Amino acid sequence: MRRWITLAVGVVFVLVGAVWVLQGVGVITGSFMTGQKLWFLIGLVAFLVGVVLVAANLTRRKPTS
Repeated sequence: MRRWITLAVGVVFVLVGAVWVLQGVGVITGSFMTGQKLWFLIGLVAFLVGVVLVAANLTRRKPTS
């Protein structure tokens, strides 16, 4: 069960981080975050954390019992 939660959290971080990066660079408009370097950096960190969580989850072996 814990693997699914970690995977879901990782995917959410990747998606939210990607949106924040795109808003930070001005690709997605209509928000106070549009064109703000701070949101680009926050989004980049969130995206990278999500990638690490997903990668760690996919490479982890299933425990044997």
